[in-house]
Amino acid sequence: MFGVGRPEPQPAGDKPQDGGEPSQSSGPEKKPSGPGKRVVTIGAVAAAVALAGGGYALSQGDSPSSQAAHVQLAQASGPIRLESITPAAGTTHVDGAQPITVSFSGPLAADSPDPTLQPAISGSWSTQGDDLVFNPSYSLPPSAEVTVQVPGGPAGVRGTDGGLLASTVTDHFKTEGYSELRLAEVLGELGYLPLTWTPYESGAERMQQLTGPQTQAALAFEPPPGTFTWRPGYPYSLRDQWSAEQSNLIVRGAVMAFQSQHGMTVGASVDQHFWQALFRAAAAGQQNANGYSYAIASKALPETLTIWHNGRVVFRSLANTGIPVSPTVDGTFPVYLRLRYQIMRGTNPDGSSYADPVSFVSYFNGGDAVHYFPRGSYGFQQSLGCVELPYSSAEQAYPYLTYGSLVSVMG
Repeated sequence: MFGVGRPEPQPAGDKPQDGGEPSQSSGPEKKPSGPGKRVVTIGAVAAAVALAGGGYALSQGDSPSSQAAHVQLAQASGPIRLESITPAAGTTHVDGAQPITVSFSGPLAADSPDPTLQPAISGSWSTQGDDLVFNPSYSLPPSAEVTVQVPGGPAGVRGTDGGLLASTVTDHFKTEGYSELRLAEVLGELGYLPLTWTPYESGAERMQQLTGPQTQAALAFEPPPGTFTWRPGYPYSLRDQWSAEQSNLIVRGAVMAFQSQHGMTVGASVDQHFWQALFRAAAAGQQNANGYSYAIASKALPETLTIWHNGRVVFRSLANTGIPVSPTVDGTFPVYLRLRYQIMRGTNPDGSSYADPVSFVSYFNGGDAVHYFPRGSYGFQQSLGCVELPYSSAEQAYPYLTYGSLVSVMG
């Protein structure tokens, strides 16, 4: 809550007021010849009234022979007060889809200036009674410190009666980050996960109640309740990677898949640009065009590579993994780079260099990739860490191992 007190009237004088020019004095005060009389100029009265927060009006005397001007004061009720700013100063975890409200002690003049926001946020201010309300076009930025500055002084906020806000007021608050749960919900809705998401009845009602461009942002700050359901056919090694409300490899791979299909840098952070693209895709119902793939490279003899796509096995082949001095590391990793052909260069265990032509390359962990490499046979340790396949098998596997597809290496 912010209260602004009533300032004491200041006498007119030679000191500049709020950056104005000094008043020009013509010399010592001049007194009339009659006793007890004093000449008071209209400019002096007007200045005194203005400093007191009032308005004034002038009327000319009815008698032409009288050259005196009669000053009629229309004194304002006093400075307007700022009653509150919502969200309040110092508030954290603010729902960025909600409006910003600045409340005053009375109605504002039509040409009263609006508060300013940092960072600059797309949206508009509107007057609602004694309040100024800011509605963002989409939402306030997530995980951001927002500054609201309400201008005061001669050029600041002004009431309909002419009263001024005595001084500028500044408010700081911090918005909540977008929800990891909502990220998973939207990716599930759009087919980037091996699970589907269905809102509960209460969640569906809330989604229907929200309209306009702020809908997706509001849901990202406060996700609607719902349930995730596994699509049938995927192995438990993939299910073990899942968590609905925490960052995990399945969601990370889905983010990379979304980035690749929407012209973004694959592997980049989930920032405001990403969320806005995700909001647009959700509003338009743009589904994952590649489907969902998952692969297991098994080191059990004979070594194999198996790929599941949209819940069913679509590929299995003999494969080679790394020799003991340069093994293929166990774990689960998302495909982050794909090349139809390249010269793969590196150093052999004996210190010599190699430069081998390979095809159908899908990198998933550092320099480890699934790709074609010519060998006399397959099914056991022969590579320097990669998962090697025969040519026809690599050609068949390549379309399924799209960006973000998870590859599990199991010893």
